[in-house]
Amino acid sequence: MDELTREFLIESQEGLDRMERCLTDLEERPQDAGLIGEIFRSVHTIKGTTGFLGFKRLETLAHAGENLLGQLREGKLTANRPIITGLLHLLDGLRSILKTIEADSNEGEGEDTGLIGRLEELQVPAQARAKHPAHARAGATSAPVLPAEPERAQPAALESVPEEPAQAATPAPMAPVEAEGDQVRPRAQGTAAESTLRVDVTLLNRMMNLVGELVLTRNQVLQATSADPRMTLLSRRLDMVTADLRESVMKARMQPVSNIFSKMPRIVRDLSQSLGRRVRLQVEGQDTELDKSLLEAIKDPLTHAVRNSLDHGIEPPDVRESAGKDPEGTLKLRAAQEGSHVIIEVYDDGAGICVEKIRKKAVERGLITAQRAARQSERELLQLIFVPGFSTAAAVTNVSGRGVGMDVVRTNVEKIGGKVEIDSRAGKGTTLRMRIPLTLAIIPALIVRSLNQSFALPQGALSELVHIPPEQAAAAIEWIENAPLYRLRGKLLPLVFLDRLLMPGVEHKMAAERDNFIAVLDADGRRFGLVVDGLADPEEIVVKPLSAVLKTIGLFSGATVLGNAELALILDPGSIALKAGVSMREEDAVRANEGETDAGAVAALEYLLVEAAGRQAAVPLADVLRIEQLPLSRIEYIGYRPVLNFEGQLLPVEDSGGVLAAVEGNPQAQIIVVVCREANRHVGIAVSHVLDVAAGGDLFEAGTAQRTGGVTLLKNRVTNVVDLGVVAPLPAGEAQPAWSEIGETVA
Repeated sequence: MDELTREFLIESQEGLDRMERCLTDLEERPQDAGLIGEIFRSVHTIKGTTGFLGFKRLETLAHAGENLLGQLREGKLTANRPIITGLLHLLDGLRSILKTIEADSNEGEGEDTGLIGRLEELQVPAQARAKHPAHARAGATSAPVLPAEPERAQPAALESVPEEPAQAATPAPMAPVEAEGDQVRPRAQGTAAESTLRVDVTLLNRMMNLVGELVLTRNQVLQATSADPRMTLLSRRLDMVTADLRESVMKARMQPVSNIFSKMPRIVRDLSQSLGRRVRLQVEGQDTELDKSLLEAIKDPLTHAVRNSLDHGIEPPDVRESAGKDPEGTLKLRAAQEGSHVIIEVYDDGAGICVEKIRKKAVERGLITAQRAARQSERELLQLIFVPGFSTAAAVTNVSGRGVGMDVVRTNVEKIGGKVEIDSRAGKGTTLRMRIPLTLAIIPALIVRSLNQSFALPQGALSELVHIPPEQAAAAIEWIENAPLYRLRGKLLPLVFLDRLLMPGVEHKMAAERDNFIAVLDADGRRFGLVVDGLADPEEIVVKPLSAVLKTIGLFSGATVLGNAELALILDPGSIALKAGVSMREEDAVRANEGETDAGAVAALEYLLVEAAGRQAAVPLADVLRIEQLPLSRIEYIGYRPVLNFEGQLLPVEDSGGVLAAVEGNPQAQIIVVVCREANRHVGIAVSHVLDVAAGGDLFEAGTAQRTGGVTLLKNRVTNVVDLGVVAPLPAGEAQPAWSEIGETVA
């Protein structure tokens, strides 16, 4: 059964339950127009939806009942006992067909002619029926069987459906006394309506807040009991239960993006007709789920983006034909989950955005100077369309030209912690990309220290961490025109000192008496290194809103309470990059979307270089989620396979290098587990040391090397690539090692 049919069954059964209650009350208050209207709406909703889903039998029966209810609603009939009896039989008939649809995904072979005829007879006023004895006799009976067919068994749709479930567990054989075409099925599970429960969003929000408080308490308990062996098992159990509860509540709040995508075809149809466009709408990833509150928040931004693509992007048919394009334009909506975010894209194959036109308009409006406009890149100029009041439309229409729309898109998306990017290529099209967090309530974060204060850094923007020893601090920074830079794997990385940003006047330098750390961040196309004084363990933090005063600073996105009960502000990497003046990288994302990839870029993948039992191996950096340092006591075993409780799930751990075996018998020995993503699951790799991050070239021709597994060239040395696909808790037999001995033989 597809999701649409399931939703129809749930809503229809709920409507019939309301109808039954209203019919009972209607017998006592036959003149109550509100009750009649409620019954009419229930039947009308079923009839309207069945036509769309193709359930003709259900539609015909509901239509007959709707006609009778229409006469009651118009006051042409009075709700007397025979009419209410007929409507109750209609209720039973509809309910019987719905149960058949749920059981067999079809309407069955039942016959509804007798019930439909009875409903049609009841539409005749009582005075007219009194003139026809046959009608009068039919109206006096409560059974909907026509007198002309006394020998026919009553169809299942006309019988009152029993409330008690069939006794499927009875060992005695069932007597074959069913009417032809009827079947008795044990009710092993409840109906679709019985298996679901509608919950008010306010209650879900309250539950999420309570779970957030529980997460804070768990963090504090874990820190308080870390030195007490007697509490270790209890704290681990609390950790697991809290993670499961958090995931369950978050799933209850999740809704598919199809809830808002389904409204776009009507908008595209109406607007394309009013603008004289021919548009083909394509939708991908409708099953992608997002938090209910976030889904509501992006409804308006998505509508603005679609309207903008139709008005400014896709050209009229004659213009497209003259440019050698298909007269019918393409508008594509795409949703996909990437880590802890959902990416929603609005793409059109229209004329694209003229960067020179934006540059000229921005100078005319005084948004930037002519000198600065000449120095800015195309991507930086494209971001100007998000400035309030900015518009390149030649005239004001009922669709555009007032400078309202794109600034609303950015403002609304950033309110919920999301980001908006736009890429365009003249003559080819435009892509608007919204990056939305899965949830606002609980996020993983790295705790950093600066100016003797703790700050939370969201892990979604964190690429890697760089350690600078004290002896290398003096030579670590390079200066170009008073801008501090760090050379990371041969590329210059702009640096931002967090203490200097928080307290202007602090000197740009690294401490020579202690370790220094650089958090490499990616934010809105800006890649930079945030220099901090120290690091603490990562935590799952509960996001709390900021006061109006702190919002004006522009460096923080929220606040939280850490496991040690310390208050910490949550850093906003995008705002930090803007305030520090970090420039955007030049990237042509539209070209990448069209499949024009750079072969050199594909060949130079980045790897995490690790060591296990004296052998080096490489893990694709794009697949690495986290690096966990933990005591051996955290590792448990299922059979012979080591597993780790990671965020409430059992994570299989591969120990091909013998790291776990080397410290066996010492529960407090520290081990390192690299947590990786493999397809739609998580796996762990036990390693001795994490050495470096390096770019590796492909040693095989295109198409012959695997995505993971094989060998690569790192720092002029042939290194094995970990094959994540073989990391699995196999029930029997020997597991293939995650990396083979090939590295030793080649090296």
